[in-house]
Amino acid sequence: MLAFAKKLLMVPLSFLALIVQSIFLALTQIWANKTRSVLTTIGVVIGVASVVAVIAALTGLKSQILSQVETFGSNMIMVEPRRPNTGPYAHLNNWHIRFKEEQFDGMLDHCPSVERFTRMSWNGERTVRHGEKAVNRVKVRGIEASWHEIEKREITMGRKMSVIDDNRQVCLIEANLQNKLELNKDCIGETLRIGHITFKIIGVIEKSKQLNFGGGGRESYDILIPFKTGYKFGTPWIWAFAEGKSTDILDEAVAEIRFFLRRMRHIKPGDPETFKVESLKSAIKTFNEIAGIVTAVAGGVVGISLLVGGVGIMNIMLVSISERTREIGLRKAVGARKSAILTQFLVEAVILCLIGGCVGIGFGKILISIISKLFPILEKTYIPGWAIVLSFGFSAFVGIFFGMFPAVKAARLDPIEALRHE
Repeated sequence: MLAFAKKLLMVPLSFLALIVQSIFLALTQIWANKTRSVLTTIGVVIGVASVVAVIAALTGLKSQILSQVETFGSNMIMVEPRRPNTGPYAHLNNWHIRFKEEQFDGMLDHCPSVERFTRMSWNGERTVRHGEKAVNRVKVRGIEASWHEIEKREITMGRKMSVIDDNRQVCLIEANLQNKLELNKDCIGETLRIGHITFKIIGVIEKSKQLNFGGGGRESYDILIPFKTGYKFGTPWIWAFAEGKSTDILDEAVAEIRFFLRRMRHIKPGDPETFKVESLKSAIKTFNEIAGIVTAVAGGVVGISLLVGGVGIMNIMLVSISERTREIGLRKAVGARKSAILTQFLVEAVILCLIGGCVGIGFGKILISIISKLFPILEKTYIPGWAIVLSFGFSAFVGIFFGMFPAVKAARLDPIEALRHE
């Protein structure tokens, strides 16, 4: 029984010794043919670096967008006009698709799952003046008092917009616009002109968290005015933000808003909606699904270069076997088994691919650091742990897959014919 146990224990030990010996022989051969080994692994290096860079960039983009989107709160619901692709409203112009102010009247009474909502208006980009200073293309938006509770942007000076400000010519400005117009540090109560209309500043608000898709874009400036005051600039484009009472009943809140707006806009049953109602929770879920698909597709496409690198590995291994035919014949003549020969060359192919994978990950990190500096939106770019494991795993797979044929060929060589080889 003891003898059987010793034999059983010797099997894994012998296999481990064979692997260690094969790794040593593989490293010796790679070092002896350094130039050839480097050229052979270029395909794997490029493939791994590309895969790592693509996955890291997409992961960083996803992290950046989600971190900024989630600052609005998971209960937010966005409501905006939208022209349907089919049905009787497919060819209507924006004037007929737009929301009207009264179409939101009574929403809270008919939508019990909705905690609050705010209508918002887009009043275009205007020139804002204070004294001799002027800033062009300032974005003017109208808000209601409930907007502050939904978007939760901090008032750094002064006060929030309130219901008493309806129809009044007051405004909230951002600190960057305050500096651009060279307003006093305490600018509350000062006046400025938006177009040809004079407004009094009642507060300074923190800058909105916007996505920056490049470092060369111009700085944006925002002014918030009362929703109803916005009609002094003409008929504005209207949309709305709502907030559900809880995340658990967010889907009910969305359904209630859709039903309410269909009735207010006189949309017949079966006709497509002329608006879009989407919760932030749903938008995040959709984005995650799209990001996952894009990551998989991009990783798969770039991974093709790894297969090209694998062909190079197989080619060089066949050349190596041809050069070492006499060595293989000699090893077989002194008792080496087919499995030992096969393992030796298979391990050599895998080691080549893994070295290429290590170098590829290093180049991938360099590439990522360059990309993150060129594109600020990718400042959170990083290589996830699973991408490194995937790169090594795929490199090992390429080594095994493309190294198997040369290894089998070497294992099947006839020792007598191999010894005669010149």
